Amino acid sequence: MAAAASVKVYGSPSSAEVSRVLACLFEKDIEFQLIRVDLYKGHIKMPEFLKLQKYADQGNKKLYGKGTLERALIEQWLQAEEQTFDPPSSALVFHLAFAPALNVRQDFDLVERSKTTLLEVLDVYDKRLGESEYLAGEDFTLADLSHLPNAHHIVHSTDKGHLIKSKKNVSRWWEAISNRPSWKRVIELRNEPPPKLA
Repeated sequence: MAAAASVKVYGSPSSAEVSRVLACLFEKDIEFQLIRVDLYKGHIKMPEFLKLQKYADQGNKKLYGKGTLERALIEQWLQAEEQTFDPPSSALVFHLAFAPALNVRQDFDLVERSKTTLLEVLDVYDKRLGESEYLAGEDFTLADLSHLPNAHHIVHSTDKGHLIKSKKNVSRWWEAISNRPSWKRVIELRNEPPPKLA
């Protein structure tokens, strides 16, 4: 398994982007080396891109879907996450969880607008999740995985967790995806203290 040992992930597991990659690697049972760098404090972002397709037969074989139709459905929900779920959820996470720690002014008008928008998005999700176990069908895929970082912060780092938990099907889905071993391992990495710089 020499190829797997060559996978390096640069960044902090507290970053949404990095935590998505880590959850994906855990799902695929791919060994990796996490090189903790704070990309926001002047560290240079390393231009490495993980090509996980070469691990198609390893770990969770349904993560990317099988066949054109399943992959198209996963892509549809990835786009939904990027265009409809991410903007209001990111705004809530930033202004309610991170802004106070960064000593940045909280925009409570944006918080209220984002809360309203996210509730509308979650209504659509709730309807979909009443028809299938997961967003793209009956199996956990990248479509679900991509929602984990922001949903986690909303539930655990803000007072808006009820937005997710108040929707019956969304709440069931959240419990299922957030309790996956892969995500629990990401949370363990997030909770580890950062290495001390020499």
